[in-house]
Amino acid sequence: MPDASETPAPTIAVTGSTGRLGGRVARRLAERGVPQKLLARRPERAPRLPGAVAVRAEYADQDAVRAALVGIRTVFMVSASESADRLAQHKAFVDAVAEGGVRHLVYVSFYGAAPHATFTLARDHFHTEQHIRASGLAYTFLRDNFYAEFVPDLVGEDGVIRGPAGRGRAAFVGQEDIADAAAAVLLRPDDHAGTAYDLTGPESLTLDEVAAILSAQLGRTVTYQQESVEEAYASRASYGAPPWQLDAWVSTYTAIASGELDGVSDAVPRLTGRPATPLADVINKGVAF
Repeated sequence: MPDASETPAPTIAVTGSTGRLGGRVARRLAERGVPQKLLARRPERAPRLPGAVAVRAEYADQDAVRAALVGIRTVFMVSASESADRLAQHKAFVDAVAEGGVRHLVYVSFYGAAPHATFTLARDHFHTEQHIRASGLAYTFLRDNFYAEFVPDLVGEDGVIRGPAGRGRAAFVGQEDIADAAAAVLLRPDDHAGTAYDLTGPESLTLDEVAAILSAQLGRTVTYQQESVEEAYASRASYGAPPWQLDAWVSTYTAIASGELDGVSDAVPRLTGRPATPLADVINKGVAF
């Protein structure tokens, strides 16, 4: 058995490994024999992977981030949990990454990130991108459409999807596809410097079409019911969420209605060498497990 001192020091750091997307990316790197450092708030929850070392480093703790990134050339950055101060956390982390001697930052952004995007959380992604651009770091942005895995969560207990999405469309993308694309970028980061990739599924769907796909895959009837914006806020008010979160929930649907989530990209096939996964296949896999 080789001595630990013979194991190459990691040059890639991955955030979010305790979550769904970051964990998938970390596993893909481990499968390819790539040493990595896993940055986590709770490193004891990080996956135990060959060649991976988990260290404690929260986004806002710049000293911990800088210490964790010694010797690291490339960082994979999953966005922080949704919160009122998420953008501040992102900026603090990016600053620490730049100060820590890292060369390249691969950031999981959002499709259509813009300062006045209808989906309110896409605005945070835009400002994070701008901060990364200004940092002097080489960068790659992975602008994901809405996650296909979360589509079943839109369905109420009565089998109805309710929201003000109208006849708008979204190109829901599977996290397996995103992880494969991210791994491809992380393995050859210099080839992707200065590039933003729109990551989408292979089809752009209305919520009526989504409901039909869910009905077929889940084995029960799912329908879509249009709400007005006012009805959407009223129906979600009972959850007691803060205003910023209500805005995010409702704008999930109004962003679809606006057409800002429409459009199919070829980035997943180009990066992974295979077609993007249809929503039905993502749902079917989830049901199987």
